[in-house]
Amino acid sequence: MAQQSTVTVRLREMILRGDVLPGERMKEAELATRLGVSRTPVRQALPALAQEGLLVPAGKRGYSVRAFTMQHSLDALKLRSVLEGVAARTVAERGVSSTFLARLKACLAEGDVLFTGHRLRDDDELRYGQMNERFHDLIVEEAGIPLLSTLIDRCNVVPFTAPLSVAFSSTSKEKMFDLLFYAHRQHHAIVGAIEARHGDRAEFLFREHAHTQLESQTMSLAEGLPPGSGRAG
Repeated sequence: MAQQSTVTVRLREMILRGDVLPGERMKEAELATRLGVSRTPVRQALPALAQEGLLVPAGKRGYSVRAFTMQHSLDALKLRSVLEGVAARTVAERGVSSTFLARLKACLAEGDVLFTGHRLRDDDELRYGQMNERFHDLIVEEAGIPLLSTLIDRCNVVPFTAPLSVAFSSTSKEKMFDLLFYAHRQHHAIVGAIEARHGDRAEFLFREHAHTQLESQTMSLAEGLPPGSGRAG
């Protein structure tokens, strides 16, 4: 599992930096050689990257890199922040059960453990993304608005937009740690607002939370994908 997590992170960074070009097929054997691993963790990582929206099916069982622009990703992230803000307001104003609060607080506890040190390892970065996705999904599902969920899902297929797709900067690890730590403190504030049934505050915090992800995505995307690079998708 640890090796698969590391391979997933490294492949994501390769796509982000442009080491693998848009439209290029992800060949397991070649990627395994480049990463110095067997084909198995590469094969296991590709579906996860496709789920994030970075890859698209190619042929019967293969994948190729999806084409996109940096602006396309940032626009989708901004729209998602508005939609999720509505979900947070709806959940807070309606009130939630103790069971639902416990599930949110379990996400908080999981994230707290990751930030006990002063640096995130590759495995920790992936775990943060998974926890972040679960946190967002819980609130959107609890809102109980099918159309809202559909619109958010449409945003999330754009590369680097989904909560799971936390883009990590290879050259600014310290800055990225600070951004993710701040984002997790926002998780705590959001749960507090929901528990207190403060709809306005929950919506504001969720939109502000998305701007933190926007900053991290902008920093990472700017390293490997210049604006207007022609990667439309």
